[in-house]
Amino acid sequence: MKRGIAVLVSVSALCGVAYFTASKWAIKHETITFYDASRDNRPVPVDIAVRRDKEMQANAGLITLPVAVINHGNTVKNTEYGFLANIFAARGYMVVSPQHDLPTDPPMVTKPGELYVGRLPQILRGVANIHLAMQEMKKVQPYADYEKVTMVGHSMGGDITMYFAKQYPDEVKKVVTLDNLRVPFVTAGKFKILSFRSTDPQFKADAGVIPTDEECEKAGIQVVKTEFQHNDMRDTGPDVAKNSIQSMLDKFLSATDSEVAPVDTQSAPPNILEPGPVALMAPAKS
Repeated sequence: MKRGIAVLVSVSALCGVAYFTASKWAIKHETITFYDASRDNRPVPVDIAVRRDKEMQANAGLITLPVAVINHGNTVKNTEYGFLANIFAARGYMVVSPQHDLPTDPPMVTKPGELYVGRLPQILRGVANIHLAMQEMKKVQPYADYEKVTMVGHSMGGDITMYFAKQYPDEVKKVVTLDNLRVPFVTAGKFKILSFRSTDPQFKADAGVIPTDEECEKAGIQVVKTEFQHNDMRDTGPDVAKNSIQSMLDKFLSATDSEVAPVDTQSAPPNILEPGPVALMAPAKS
């Protein structure tokens, strides 16, 4: 009997791996560049990731695609978060990743004492890019929900994400950040928030950015302390970091999405995504 159960578990695990492998290859990535007439025709390249079968269903008018917007870190390319995009796309999301900074933009300079250490202009530029992308994507894929999107961001992109959520809460479904350092968390409790934090001594969040345990519990915020470095949280990071983040993100989406999950997550530890005190997250075994 025990052997039979072990075989069943092994088969289930293999099926899960096979699903994710198939889903990864079934995900289409393409880049479209939009131009903002209100900003001297500023180009905004946008990477789009979507499951081919879900795109076909949407084009046939059978479903409406949920939308996730991924915001990259400073000087990082919008295409360097494929490990995040594939998790969302595998679940049936259309993933939209705008390129916020261009080679012709002046370098970002930290200004102590100013709001968000002087980075508000770059944050506002990111917000404008997101709104442009949503507006133009309606023409490319009309069968998607652009009214309430899932906002995701790393580092500077996390600050853009949190600022967008603060200014436009009615346009946000949920929020995922990775080491946002300047813009304080939204604590109004209008949507669930998952945030991964590094232990990188060079990248510390400003005072007041991360809520207290009590605020997290009240607002539905899950803060996950990892053992990873700040720059591990993108495609160039080690597999152990990306796999751990993907696993926790998948559990978060399973708990907050109404869509059918691609893998069985019933074996997740109880209350792993309940809002409350900071969770500790050790690296997964590779």
